Amino acid sequence: MISCIIIDDEPYARDELAILLENEPDFEVLAQCSNAVEAMQAITKFKPQLIFLDIQMPKISGLELATMLDPDNLPRIVFVTAFDEYAITAFEKQAFDYLLKPIEDTRFANTLARLRKDLTPKLLGPIASKKLEHIPCFCGNRLKVVATDSVQFIYSDMSGVHVVTSNELVHTHMTLRVLEEKTSLIYCHRQYLIAPTAIAEIELQEAGAEVTTRSGAKVPVSRRYLKQLKQLFGFQ
Repeated sequence: MISCIIIDDEPYARDELAILLENEPDFEVLAQCSNAVEAMQAITKFKPQLIFLDIQMPKISGLELATMLDPDNLPRIVFVTAFDEYAITAFEKQAFDYLLKPIEDTRFANTLARLRKDLTPKLLGPIASKKLEHIPCFCGNRLKVVATDSVQFIYSDMSGVHVVTSNELVHTHMTLRVLEEKTSLIYCHRQYLIAPTAIAEIELQEAGAEVTTRSGAKVPVSRRYLKQLKQLFGFQ
C-alpha cells in the first residue's frame, strides 16, 4: 500500500485527485490539506510515502513547502500545477514527477505506474538550496505563517520545536537541522538557533555565554558555538 497526502488550496482539485485514487486499491490517501501549515502537520504525523503537491498556494507555495521537508525523511513528490512552465522545465528531474491540471487519465496512469516501481524517495536538488521566507507554525488550534526575518530564536525541548519572535511564542513541526540549513539562523547551543540580527549583547560565563536579544530574552550559548559566534561579530 502506497500512503499519500493531497495538498492543494482548491477543494475541487483535491476531491478530483482523491476520486482518481479511489480507483487504485494500492494507494491510500491519509489526509487532504489546503495549505502548507496543515501539510507540515500531516506529513509529520503520517509520514507518507508520497505527496501530491500543488505549486501555486497562498502564503507558502508548494515549491517553498518542498524546501521545508526533512531531506532524511523526504516523501516522493508529485507536483500538480495548471502552469507547465513551473513543472516541465524546472522539476521533471528534481521531483519524482509532475501533473498538469486538468489531470489527463493516461498521464496519471503513467505516473502511478512509475511510483509503483520506484521505492526510493527522490531528493529535490536545486530546489532544496532556496532559503525560506516563511515558517509554518501553530499555537493551540491556530495555524500561523511566521516571516523568517521576524524570528529571534528557535529552540527545542521534549515538547517540540518552538519559534520565538519579539511578540509571540509559537511552535513548528520543522526540525532545527532543516531550519538551520534553510534560514539565516545559526546554532548557539545544540538546542537553540538564533538570528544574528536579534543579538544585542553576549555575556561571557564560565560554562559558555548568554545572549540577550533586542527584546530582552536570554538565550544560552555553549562553548562549542561561542567561538564562531564571537568571530561573527569580529571578536577574537
